[in-house]
Amino acid sequence: MNYSITCITFLLLASIMTANGQTRINHVAIYAKDIQASGEFYEKIVGLKEIDEPFKDGLHIWYDMGLGTSLHVIAREHPWTNPSIEKDNHLCFSVADLDGFIKQLVENKIPYEDARGNPSTINIRPDGIRQIYIQDPSGYWLEINDEY
Repeated sequence: MNYSITCITFLLLASIMTANGQTRINHVAIYAKDIQASGEFYEKIVGLKEIDEPFKDGLHIWYDMGLGTSLHVIAREHPWTNPSIEKDNHLCFSVADLDGFIKQLVENKIPYEDARGNPSTINIRPDGIRQIYIQDPSGYWLEINDEY
């Protein structure tokens, strides 16, 4: 999709959402190759708290992301073709202490990189926000920034 079509689509979606009242994000759903490994990652590394999920089938884990939003991790053997090609498709979490978060990554031997793929490097956006990228056990990219 080219830039013009993307902008038009976004503006149309924004006007539809505004016309129908306050719209907010409810949840993000992702697939996981290994739901247990992904669950441990999102709890122990990212720091999310597990919440009740209605399926009770061992194929879903839900996490509270704050402000009424949740992350739904769903077990699936083959989630996608190749998730690690680009960072454009990512989930972003903001943390109060990025340096402390990075220390935790290092202690757990989890690699991180900047937006361009430079290992163990922090990216600084033009607005001064510091960010890094990591991958969860299924290969999803996560941006972690200090825009807390």
